[in-house]
Amino acid sequence: MKDKHGIKDKVAGKFKEVEGKVTGDKARELEGKAQQDKGKVKSKATKVKEDLE
Repeated sequence: MKDKHGIKDKVAGKFKEVEGKVTGDKARELEGKAQQDKGKVKSKATKVKEDLE
């Protein structure tokens, strides 16, 4: 099953962000934020595609 709405990336990204905050690992925190943004982009791209159809 494809994750065309980016839900997996949003959830995994949030987990990494929180993990980074708890452990003090700024790189992990930023990686999580970037992954969340990737999920948001997937979601918006899917919405645009659906609107065009």
